[in-house]
Amino acid sequence: MTLAKAALIALTAATALSGTAQMAFADGELNLYSSRHYDTDEKLYGDFEEQTGIKINRIEGNADELIERLKSEGANSPADVLLTVDAGRIWRAESADLFAAVESEELEKRIPAALQHPENHWFGFSTRARMIFYSKDRVSEPPQTYADLADPKYKGQICTRSSSNIYMLSLLASRIAHDGAEVATQFAQGLKDNLAREPQGGDTDQLRGLVSGECDIAVANSYYFARAMRTEVKDLSADIDQIGWVFPDQDGNGTHVNVSAAGLLKNAPNKENAVKFLEYLASDSAQHYFAAGNDEFPVVDGVEKSASVIKLGEFKADELNLSELGTNQAKAQEIYNTVGYK
Repeated sequence: MTLAKAALIALTAATALSGTAQMAFADGELNLYSSRHYDTDEKLYGDFEEQTGIKINRIEGNADELIERLKSEGANSPADVLLTVDAGRIWRAESADLFAAVESEELEKRIPAALQHPENHWFGFSTRARMIFYSKDRVSEPPQTYADLADPKYKGQICTRSSSNIYMLSLLASRIAHDGAEVATQFAQGLKDNLAREPQGGDTDQLRGLVSGECDIAVANSYYFARAMRTEVKDLSADIDQIGWVFPDQDGNGTHVNVSAAGLLKNAPNKENAVKFLEYLASDSAQHYFAAGNDEFPVVDGVEKSASVIKLGEFKADELNLSELGTNQAKAQEIYNTVGYK
């Protein structure tokens, strides 16, 4: 690296820290780093500001980039709360020692235990289910469990994302937690053997593969499908009636779920406001907007679901504590690599 380039990088970092410092240490304010950016979140934040008089300053971006930013800012970080998706990503932040424990009877009472970090470093505020989708025309007996996806009778029929994708890592991490590494390896091998194509694209692309005929069975998160039922998604919504769905493992552990989650940052300058915000996210009104913004399931019992989610039906969710998804993440990637899952 040249001296000029090194100087430029240092200047850029210093400028970023200076900018964030200016937004930070003020009474009546909250500094939120968020990887969520949905239209309904505007009302979510607006209602909080109206109810509390606390102004929310937001920095939005990719989850991994925000985590790296927090690590770089260190003790000088202005951020009070990190809000992101997937337990695997929230675990990455936890592993970097970014969170502080929260003492809140309200959060402990309203958020299900499986969706809380064991030491209250983060809380899940909405869930999405990892589901099996299939072509109604071409599949008469769809898989009913995750283990079924490895059954040779489905050879050449299944589409998934890449093994390095956080959703795929979390799914296999849950298999490791329930069944052990050996059984999880057999599952990964069988799933790889049943692929219709090399892993590629996002969850919406897996669903599009069902419409195009490239795959007969796909694994995807519930909200991608619910969104396509609610609004126009190119090359999917027009043919959505061709697709059936299964909540896996209803006679076993239940369907694997993941979260949108948030935690109090240990260097937060506005800790009291941050806890108020987290408690607000667990309120009935916030739960509805928070979940509906991404066609997800609210986590607090009795909160009204959005119409698109209601169409999916009721299901039994896996109650595995989601902190284990992060704990098993590295092993999951190792298993995928071992079986040659791209």
